[in-house]
Formats: sequence, structure tokens, C-alpha cells
Amino acid sequence: MDLPFSCKSSRVFGLHSKVSSLVCKCLVLVVVALFIRTAWLPSFFGFVGIEQKSIEIIQSRSLSTDSDSGIRRDKFLEVPQIVWGLNNQKIAFARACLTARVLNRTLLMPSLSASLFYKEIDQLQPISFDKVFQFERFNSLCSGFVQLGRYSDVSNRTGVFEVQKGSGRRWTVERDMEQLKQSTEEPTDGYEVVRIVGKNPFLWHDHWPVKDYARVFDCLVLVEEIANEADKVVSKIREVGRGIRTNAGPLHNAVESDGSSTQQVPYVAVHMRIEIDWMIHCKKLEQRSNISQICSSKEEIMERVGNLVGLKTPTVLYLAVADSLLKDSSILSGWNEGLLPVEKTKLGVDGIYKKYPYLIQSAIDYEVCLRADVFVGNSFSTFSSLIALERTQKMIKMGVKNACGTNTSWPSYAYNILGDSNGPQKWMTNMLDSSLKAISYGSNAISC
Repeated sequence: MDLPFSCKSSRVFGLHSKVSSLVCKCLVLVVVALFIRTAWLPSFFGFVGIEQKSIEIIQSRSLSTDSDSGIRRDKFLEVPQIVWGLNNQKIAFARACLTARVLNRTLLMPSLSASLFYKEIDQLQPISFDKVFQFERFNSLCSGFVQLGRYSDVSNRTGVFEVQKGSGRRWTVERDMEQLKQSTEEPTDGYEVVRIVGKNPFLWHDHWPVKDYARVFDCLVLVEEIANEADKVVSKIREVGRGIRTNAGPLHNAVESDGSSTQQVPYVAVHMRIEIDWMIHCKKLEQRSNISQICSSKEEIMERVGNLVGLKTPTVLYLAVADSLLKDSSILSGWNEGLLPVEKTKLGVDGIYKKYPYLIQSAIDYEVCLRADVFVGNSFSTFSSLIALERTQKMIKMGVKNACGTNTSWPSYAYNILGDSNGPQKWMTNMLDSSLKAISYGSNAISC
């Protein structure tokens, strides 16, 4: 490092006085201090500032839906194939979207799984997201919050950076969040595509509140073909309901003579979880959690649905059941007088379902239950829980804040929890929950 001219000249002319020597030493120290400040401190404080800013950005994006500043469309996130049941896949998809939001990246449209294999991953039948849900509609409804992109949008100019998701007990929520934070910084952020490898997104740690998931779910609209199939099933259910009300006489018949109000005939959808594998799972869950209100027998479901407060009869019950139960005629008998149970085979719509793979069949059944005038399910079932969540969203949009009234729209009930008059418990999702776990595998039916 060059010294100031005054110090150099003092040496050249042999001026070694104590004063000048002291002055030079002081000047040297000043220069060294300035050099260190210039070379090191900005980067150090800059790093601290960036780190703090990154944390603030992640917290604001992961904990709030208020910020709609927009998502980068030239940076992408790629995730593994999404697997398992329909609602596990919806949760996994939403979690991938919210992860992309944290990274301020567009999520590359993931592959879903048309088939259902829990262990034989290599046998999973992939199906493109846009074969089930409307791609453009999703981006329109979720504009500014999350964004989907196609692989054709990638230019391949800067390559792909792979991020390995951790696993096991040592991979904590805090470590997972730290990994996300690091992925917003250089050099990772400089890559056009960040590819997360490892486990299915459903198994990733959850950093987001229920309302963030709900916002993503709101943007999922079935493609027209699947929605039309659901329309056919709902129309058939209402047609059966119209028939039993007509036979019950004018007191119960609210249908006009020209049939114009057929679509207004109400029906109740009951998601019956009584198949053998579910009963084994829920019994183990009861033992682990020391909770007795998880499993429900067929008889208990029938009794509690029959005691629904305010239920007008005669009415039709659509039973959403696993295919393994369709040959069990006992599920259609034993219901209270005035309740007519039907399932896809009795309705004569099983041919609609058989045209499609498992995922599409589930999507149709989900839509049929979602549209029901009354829904009754199990609060520990992911299928039931997401339906209750979406119906709660519909209630909130209509200005309903308390589901305890008997005349509220979009009511949901949990038959595994005893409610008023020995009926099922009224059920409304708590949108203030800080984690989706509370509604995925837990009892969140409200008490009135």
C-alpha cells in the first residue's frame, strides 16, 4: 500500500524528528483504517443487511397473503412428481406453490399422479396438471400471489441448481426454513431454475397458515370435461330427490310443474370412511393420540346423520364411499325413514367414473360433495377436511361468520364427533390456524 507523499518525503530528506515520525505513524494508521473500512465493512454490514432482509421477506411471504407484489416470471421452481390421493396431491401442490412464492419464483407445472400407489412409486401413472385443473384460470385467479409456468417458458441460459430436501427427525422446521432462505441468495438465486429433489412435497415441512392454502385451493378449477361429468352426477342425484318429493305429496313437493326447479332439490352428501384399511389406520391413530372420536362405525354414522338438526325429509343422501364398498348392499339399508341413500352404482352413474383413472374419479366425487346442500364427513379425513375448508370459504364470502345457526348456507358436519340432539357436530374450518396440520389430521369441528 502506498503511503502519503508527506511521509515519503520526510524519509527522503532525512527528517527524523519525533514529531514528524509521530505524524507519519498517525497518518499510516488512518490510511490503514480507511482501507479496512472500504474493503471489508461494507460487505460485512451488507451481508448482515441482506440476511435480515431475506428473513423478513420469507416471513412476510410465508405468513401473509396481503402482499401481491407479483412473482418473477423469469425464475422457476421445479418439484418432484406429486403423488398419493387427490387431496394429498392438492395439499402437496399448494405447498409447492407457497414454496415458490417464498423464493419469488414461478412454479413449473408439476405432474400429478393418476393412479394410487403408496409404495410402488415406479408404478405411478403421471398426469399433467392441466389435464385436471385449468392452467390459465389458475394463473388468473392467483395472479400476484402464486404463478404457474410451462417448461417451454424456460430458456436454459443459466442451467439448473438442485436443492436436496432434508429428511428424518434432525431435519427440523427451522433447518428447512434456513434452506429456503439460502435459496433466495446468490449463487442459488442466480440460476434460472431451482430444482428441489427428494421427497414428495406433501411430506415437506409446513410453514404457511390455513388462509394461504385456502387461497391456492380457490384457484383450482376443474377442466370443463371433468366439471361436466360432475354436473351429470349432481343432476342425477337431484332428479332422484325430485322423485321422492313428488311421491311424498304436494306438502313436500317444491318443484314446479314444468320441472324448472329440478336443480333446486336439495341433497346431503355423506363421506363414509368405513373401509377396512381406514378402520385399521384410525384405530391406531386413536391409540397414539389418546383420542376416541376418530373412528365411526356404519351404525354410528347412520344414527348421527338421521339426527341432523333441521334436516327436512324426504331427502336423498349421496354416499361417497370407496369402490370396495359398492358391492356391500348393507350400506344402503338401516337409514331413518325419509332418508333415501344412493351411491354411484344405484344412481346408474358408475359408467361415468369407470371411464377415468383414480384421480379423476376422486375429483368428480369431491365436486359432488362440495356442491351438496349439506355435507357430513369425518374430521380426521383429508378428503372431508378439505371439503369443509372450501365450504367454509364459501360461507365467509357470503358474509357468514358463525356456522352455529340452523339455516346457514354450505353447512358441514363431522359425524365422528357427537353434536346436538345426538347428531353430528357442526363443522367450520378455523381460517386463523397457523398450520394446515390442524385440518389435515385433527379435529377442528367447532362447538356451538
